[in-house]
Amino acid sequence: MAYSQTPNRNSPRPQPEGFEQVLQIRRVSKKTQGGSQVAFSALVVTGDKKGKVGLGLAKAPNVADAIKKSIRLGNRDLVMVPIKEGTIPYETKSKFGAAEVLLRPAPKGTGIIAGSAVRAVVEAAGITDIVCKSLGSNNKTTNARATFKALKHIELLDKKYKLLKIK
Repeated sequence: MAYSQTPNRNSPRPQPEGFEQVLQIRRVSKKTQGGSQVAFSALVVTGDKKGKVGLGLAKAPNVADAIKKSIRLGNRDLVMVPIKEGTIPYETKSKFGAAEVLLRPAPKGTGIIAGSAVRAVVEAAGITDIVCKSLGSNNKTTNARATFKALKHIELLDKKYKLLKIK
């Protein structure tokens, strides 16, 4: 008798090859007519450490569901980051809300010099040498989003030169 090769509901799922890190879990509440509803908010950074990175922020009634939901949202919005010799091709600056993040390329062997939220996003992207400075805010959510926005806007210089038709 032949059995189907589809995985069973109870079989352990294979681990995804990507990188996932929970940056922040917050207990949030909503006031309703019947009282206050408590939920949890989770901020998760996902990536493959080869140039793809995503950021997910989600709320759910319990912590596990909030984390699963934010991982799913992070994997849905993956961004390709150009990496040249373990670092970014050029300096970039980005602002999200009050948070401003400055990312500078660094020579090989420097490592990642950054704060906690910025470090997690950069590590998930697969960057090994970079110098970062967070200005304006200490909030992990806004710093992570500003870093994600900065990485999103990085393009290879070659592409810019092709658009400008410079040799």
